[in-house]
Amino acid sequence: MVTRDTPWPEGTPCWIDLSVTDIPRAIAFYQGLFGWTAEQGGPETGGYAIAHLDGRGVAGIGPKMQPEVPTVWTTYIAAADADATAAKIKGAGGQLMMDPMDVTDVGRMAIAVDTTGAVFGIWQAKGFSGAQVANTPGTLTWSEQMSRDFEGAKAFYAAVFGYEYGDMSAEGFSYATLLLGGHEVGGIGGYPADVPAEVPAAWSTYFGTADTDESVATATKLGGTLIRPATDSPYGRMATVTDDQGAMFSLISISPGD
Repeated sequence: MVTRDTPWPEGTPCWIDLSVTDIPRAIAFYQGLFGWTAEQGGPETGGYAIAHLDGRGVAGIGPKMQPEVPTVWTTYIAAADADATAAKIKGAGGQLMMDPMDVTDVGRMAIAVDTTGAVFGIWQAKGFSGAQVANTPGTLTWSEQMSRDFEGAKAFYAAVFGYEYGDMSAEGFSYATLLLGGHEVGGIGGYPADVPAEVPAAWSTYFGTADTDESVATATKLGGTLIRPATDSPYGRMATVTDDQGAMFSLISISPGD
């Protein structure tokens, strides 16, 4: 388990939020799945809610920017200077969907698209650090970017955030860990050949759980959908589901003491 009340190191996935049509419905789903508590914000925040686990912020739940955009979890990467990072994104061939903007007095953010088409956010912490607890059941445990241009994606993120890579590729499988100062902060990979062409490049969110199979059963009971059944891996038992509004995420077993 990691707890934090100060800004995460630049380049670290530091926050996630969910864009949905029905915020109260989303709050109820994740409260039932992970035991989160959250209250919908006022009009000045667009109804944005901060979800907490044991009193610490773990994720945001907010309204879609436009009705036609998908219901998704967005990964935010820590930036010491959001404007400077935004300039690096454009310089490396990415695009900005939302230019850097202040979020009251808690931080400064932007939304970007990398060169493969994956959407991500950047977060410059001021009054709010981002995730206040991670790597424990019910919290963000792993973030990864997947696309059809593995080498291009690596070049983009190295240029923007200075990542080095720990190669884990094998025959028919391209994957690397994102390294900052020798520490793993996430992953990046290429879609296998059997992934349908219509699946877009994306950042994926993994939530820790004490029991992957039990969490899958709970998610489906709450109205979610099973996408990838639970399987064992060297890193924990993993499964992929959606919530009851269609947002996809993965579950991975993790010990409460990790």
